[in-house]
Amino acid sequence: MSELAIITLAAGKGTRMKSDLPKVLHKVAGKSMVQHAVDTADKLNPIHNIVVVGYKSNQVEAKTKGDLQFVMQEEQLGTGHAVMQTEDRLSDFEGTVLVMYGDTPLLTANTLDELVTKHQQEDAAATILTAKIDDPSGYGRIVRNQSGQVVKIVEDKDTTVDEAKIKEINTGICCFDSQLLWEALEEITPNNEQGEYYLTDVAGVLAKQEKNVTAVVAKDREETVGVNTKVHLAKAESILRTRVCNKHLQQGVTIIDPQNTYIDSGVEIGRDSIIYPFTFLEGDTKIGEEVIVGPRNRIKDSIIGNRVEIEASTVVDSQIGAGTVIGPYAYLRPGTKVGRDAKIGDFVEVKQSEIGDKTKVPHLSYIGDTTIGEKTNVGAGSITANYDGQDKHKTVIGDNTFIGSDTTLVAPIRVGDNAATGAGAVVTKDVETDQTVIGVPAKPKDDN
Repeated sequence: MSELAIITLAAGKGTRMKSDLPKVLHKVAGKSMVQHAVDTADKLNPIHNIVVVGYKSNQVEAKTKGDLQFVMQEEQLGTGHAVMQTEDRLSDFEGTVLVMYGDTPLLTANTLDELVTKHQQEDAAATILTAKIDDPSGYGRIVRNQSGQVVKIVEDKDTTVDEAKIKEINTGICCFDSQLLWEALEEITPNNEQGEYYLTDVAGVLAKQEKNVTAVVAKDREETVGVNTKVHLAKAESILRTRVCNKHLQQGVTIIDPQNTYIDSGVEIGRDSIIYPFTFLEGDTKIGEEVIVGPRNRIKDSIIGNRVEIEASTVVDSQIGAGTVIGPYAYLRPGTKVGRDAKIGDFVEVKQSEIGDKTKVPHLSYIGDTTIGEKTNVGAGSITANYDGQDKHKTVIGDNTFIGSDTTLVAPIRVGDNAATGAGAVVTKDVETDQTVIGVPAKPKDDN
């Protein structure tokens, strides 16, 4: 198999999206459309993975990750013009050039691999990915000769009566022999209403030169659909989320109601986990095995251990150890690490804190900038007062410690192992190991 270079066109603004955000940066299943495209392209192991940028190029480059080369298209003068901008990068490249689009997030690597394989096996000058639809109006038609070779691509407005009846359409995704591509691009002209250079004209140039121009019909038309409006975006979202749910179902995850469960494409879920409806699993979340994610949870960029139970809570950029129970109505903010077999209960907020194994914070508490040891119990209504109006301060609570209900721990402060605070205590000084403090301000129990 010859070497492969992939060009993803992502320069346009996308005016029909009615948004200042570049079209290709709109997200589908938690990932931008262009990121979907380049990630799919990367699965084909190209020598060059090039992205052509234009509108708000700095933003597109900053938010698109991977081993990529970015090429600038200063003026958006059509798809052919966009490909022309990459010639300097590919002048010494000999092989297959695959051109795709940053607004087609539903394309799969299997479809692209089939396109490239046929192109190379048939030693074609160009190979076009096509689709067959019942109503082809508005799309360019694929005109073939009797042997099945592509003769030309005719835009909808330019079709004859017979050509208008053709149901095979151009998707815009195509492969080229690299050396023939650059020669053919020199032949195309912007002789159209838009004054643009169309990449589709390259196929016609090569066909007139009696080069081998062929096509592959996509098995799934949905893969090839480009997103041009927010309506299209919503449809793509629905399709991709269905794919994601089906993937997890096939891997042994139970999803009670896939139509009302929202799982981003990058999420990992272990087998025998159960996901209830109205749950949002976002970003780089990794969920272990035998986890129960109850209704109405939002979990983002977090690591959830095996056998965890989470009910009606929000978990962001946090880690939860195996066997722990979260919620209902808990809020784990970024930087939270909860140990094994612990409990973070109803209306508890935890931020930038570490909670030890078998420790319980069951009700109505705020834990911020805190480290809590193992087997400690924090009573209802207790808070760590970590902010003095200017700076955040640290609270450290030891192992086997009991924090009485409605305790306020004024940071910076340390509570030792096996210590205790009385209900309603306001603790402003460190508490020693095995010591009990009570009152406002809290003092050792023997001093009261």
